[in-house]
Amino acid sequence: MASTSTYAPTREDFAALLDESYGDNEAFEGSVVKGTVVAIEKDVAVIDLGLKTEGRVALKEFQGPNREGAPVVGDVVEVYLERIENALGEAVISRDKARREESWVKLEKAFEKQEKVEGVIFNQVKGGFTVDLDGAVAFLPRSQVDIRPIRDVTPLMGVPQPFQILKMDRRRGNIVVSRRTVLEESRAEQRHEIVANLEEGQVIEGMVKNITDYGAFVDLGGIDGLLHVTDIAWRRVNHPTEVLSIGQTVRVKIIKINHDTHRISLGMKQLLEDPWQGIEAKYPVDARFRGRVTNITDYGAFVELEPGIEGLIHVSEMSWTKKNVHPGKIVATSQEVDVQVLEVDPVKRRISLGLKQTLANPWESFAEKFPVGSEVEGEVKNKTEFGLFIGLDGDVDGMVHLSDLDWKKPGEQAIEDYKKGDIVRAKVLDVDIEKERISLGVKQLGGDVVAPAAEGAPKPTDDPSDLKKGVVVTCEIMDVKDGGLDVRIVGTDFTAFIKRNELARDRADQRPERFAVGEKVDARITQFDRRTRKVTVSIKALEVAEEKEAIAQYGSADSGASLGDILGAALKAREKGGKAED
Repeated sequence: MASTSTYAPTREDFAALLDESYGDNEAFEGSVVKGTVVAIEKDVAVIDLGLKTEGRVALKEFQGPNREGAPVVGDVVEVYLERIENALGEAVISRDKARREESWVKLEKAFEKQEKVEGVIFNQVKGGFTVDLDGAVAFLPRSQVDIRPIRDVTPLMGVPQPFQILKMDRRRGNIVVSRRTVLEESRAEQRHEIVANLEEGQVIEGMVKNITDYGAFVDLGGIDGLLHVTDIAWRRVNHPTEVLSIGQTVRVKIIKINHDTHRISLGMKQLLEDPWQGIEAKYPVDARFRGRVTNITDYGAFVELEPGIEGLIHVSEMSWTKKNVHPGKIVATSQEVDVQVLEVDPVKRRISLGLKQTLANPWESFAEKFPVGSEVEGEVKNKTEFGLFIGLDGDVDGMVHLSDLDWKKPGEQAIEDYKKGDIVRAKVLDVDIEKERISLGVKQLGGDVVAPAAEGAPKPTDDPSDLKKGVVVTCEIMDVKDGGLDVRIVGTDFTAFIKRNELARDRADQRPERFAVGEKVDARITQFDRRTRKVTVSIKALEVAEEKEAIAQYGSADSGASLGDILGAALKAREKGGKAED
């Protein structure tokens, strides 16, 4: 009997038979194959891959969005063959991996062609969401969910919708998608179509979609237009919420369309009559009106004369006396005030108003109440290098110049006797209404203590004009010095110094020792400064003047008479005149 040999098939033989059995399915590990559901056991499906090779797949892998649902016995399904046989002799297969492999192939083609793919948002993860792209899981960043940030994504979960693939990496299994790109593309197409049907000047209705500090966005049926705050109404609108609310339907006029950027500018006030038409006739210059303060700035206040018409009161036109005060300290918002029209510019749509012009001019009132020569009393408001400022009736200030403080003392010295807050009496010297200036004098209250300059006995006078250059005065010698004489003008407190060369016409007589303290001499004023109150006198100048006068009256030296004869005749004439008066 011939011996019989037993042949045991190897793993390679089994693979070859399996390959032959599957044919076109190319049943190799790491590929997708077809199998038949032969049984359902609890939560798994038993799938026959042929050649009595079976595998198990959890039923949950067949369930979910865009999936076929749980299989039944007899269904032919595609699974991913990971291993032909495990320790239990079963094939290791996966429905999820089969779907993922199939999806990757489709997604790569769509990515290359920049085509949109359909997917379902099914979970939220850090930084975004996960999307099922028919088996392949992709990442949707939060910034790519919508054109504008949205708080609640729940309505988008589990809903099939288009996505754009931004990035794919098969080796790492990463896919990044965007929903926002699809929306923007769709929106751009829609905007282009809508804008093409719109024209500048067209009046349409829209719904207020959003409100900002600078205006409101109005939905025109798929495209937004900006209604700027300055185009809401002719009157001043501080914030759009004063007139508009979200969801409100409004009629607007298309002011401008930018077909490149699809930006549309809208206006509401353009549908109303322009209140600036004929403005010059309605608000003539110098006319007075009553208005309401709508806004206060550093440079003035805006006053509404009627809805849509505002004028500006510049800070310089708000008060006669308050020059460096913020407008908010003079008027308040919503306050009603009387104003006067100063200027109207219909081209620039500007009206200049004055507030102080409706009030009495305090300088005119002061001039009527206190004419020049009147005595006034006030508080020293300020001391400056050129005088004192005195607060007067009517909230105006008057100035006492240094030269008008004291007859005897220099102004720089006299001002030291005053301090801020002192009550001072003064005389009104001048009122300049146009320049808004009031000149005062303190020394004028007591009169000028300068004596009149005249021949004979000097007497004090209230008129400073009597003391001037060329006038002869009597001086009392106070001190004799080598360089000249210290003298006091008789009848006054004014002192002067007569230099040595001014003591006589003849050089031989220019000797100070010829004079004694207490002696009185006549001299001629050669200089008098009213501002500094300084006076200069000269005996020489008096002698020269007398000599000229004598020559003129009693003959000329050229006619044969000597100078001595002429002067002698003059002296005799003076003596005779003196006796006749006696």
